[in-house]
Amino acid sequence: MAAYVLQAGKPDACALQVVGDGSAPWTYADLRQAVAGMARGLRDAGLQPGDRLMLRQGNSVICPLTYLACIWAGIIPVPTAAALTSAEVAALISQVTPAAIATSQGVAVPETDLPLLDADSLRQMQSLPPLTAEMGDPNRPAYIVFTSGSGGKSRPVCHAHRAVWARQMMWDGWYGLRVDDRLMHAGAFNWTYTMGTGLMDPWAIGATALIPAEGTKAKDLPAMIAAHNVTIFAAAPGVYRQMLRGPTPPLRRLRHGLSAGEALPNITRAAWIKATGTAVHEALGMSECSTYISGSPTRPAAPGTAGYPQAGRHISVRAEGTAVDYNTPGELCLHASEPGLMLGYWEPDTGPAPLGTAWFGTGDYVTMARDGAITYLGRRDDMMNAGGFRVSPLEVETKLALTPGVSEVAACEVRLHEDTSVIALFHVGGQEDDIRDMAQTHLARYKQPRLYFACGTLLRNANGKLNRRALRTEAEAAVLASGVAKRSRVDDERG
Repeated sequence: MAAYVLQAGKPDACALQVVGDGSAPWTYADLRQAVAGMARGLRDAGLQPGDRLMLRQGNSVICPLTYLACIWAGIIPVPTAAALTSAEVAALISQVTPAAIATSQGVAVPETDLPLLDADSLRQMQSLPPLTAEMGDPNRPAYIVFTSGSGGKSRPVCHAHRAVWARQMMWDGWYGLRVDDRLMHAGAFNWTYTMGTGLMDPWAIGATALIPAEGTKAKDLPAMIAAHNVTIFAAAPGVYRQMLRGPTPPLRRLRHGLSAGEALPNITRAAWIKATGTAVHEALGMSECSTYISGSPTRPAAPGTAGYPQAGRHISVRAEGTAVDYNTPGELCLHASEPGLMLGYWEPDTGPAPLGTAWFGTGDYVTMARDGAITYLGRRDDMMNAGGFRVSPLEVETKLALTPGVSEVAACEVRLHEDTSVIALFHVGGQEDDIRDMAQTHLARYKQPRLYFACGTLLRNANGKLNRRALRTEAEAAVLASGVAKRSRVDDERG
């Protein structure tokens, strides 16, 4: 995988520039030397093919270099979110049993007897004589990433070397990626979205990757895009929203933007198009398979949909083990033959557990139109039950986000009693009466929220995704403390 990622670029071509820190650009020759040198250093430090190296590294280029150096040497890197606490990291260590931990100053590491490799030691390895890449079966384990924990617990996902080849399906099916592109990703180096979309893919085609320096404010990104002739820009939806709070200079070289991680609100998309004259193409994916549904420059997503299966993907919308009809809700599933699908969840003693089924359920609730367009309804666990009807939180949020003064909304099901639950809406900005009016105008009665919570901000997890589980817990605690549940039962009895 690592050899594949670094083989396309011309030696003297610019592979990476960290924008705003004053450092010199990295050529492809620089990258290959650093990665192959670090690979030798890791092996000299006692790490062997098949060992796991946990990455507890900050927002620095040392993180992707360590990641690729591990794979180059046959070692399995395990990148983790820098924001995790020592206690959270200790739980992850028990799941993957690493042989050592790569560290950076300021990033939490629990008390451990494991060897620690600090950033300075890793940098010194970069000048060592290059190690020959460890080649082998493309189906063997290459790297492990942890899920975001939206299901209540992070799980270690083991991917094969072949997963990087499967990413080619995104080049046309999402990015519209070209060799002459200058792709800027606004995320941190240690985020898997950045590592894949922002670095591995442009490097694999021989393009230039640009990453804003740590501490860059979202308001400064438009000027960076203009000054550095960025042709494709990638970020999470929240970054787009923050960027639009200030003036946007002409972005003459920018062809389009990319968004992933959670749904991009329609109001944000419309504002971006108005400010820049460019589209934003979204992708739907997960840790277990990266992205596989998306809009693209050649086939933009139809309004209200997540896009289309990327060419080469093998998907099905299923319920109770059977494919459902077109335009019928079901779980989005991936066939076990999908080359980008994980080998399995890592087990400490045995490695990746086999999938054991022909179809892998993603947990995403969707419908598929006859032309293949996928409409995302929400995570299976996030779907709401209102009076016996299944309601998508996205349907409620899309309508109520249009209320004047509202900047963000999130809907979830809140349990009032053992036998009673209602839809609750969390909103940033706006007035409750105005939102209620919007709900009455645009939503059927059973889809309208019964509870409203004004927030300064919406709760999100370490990856910036909306944390509905935490919102639900917070709402249920507030209901219990305020006696809203008792009053709601009286209201229900009165009809």
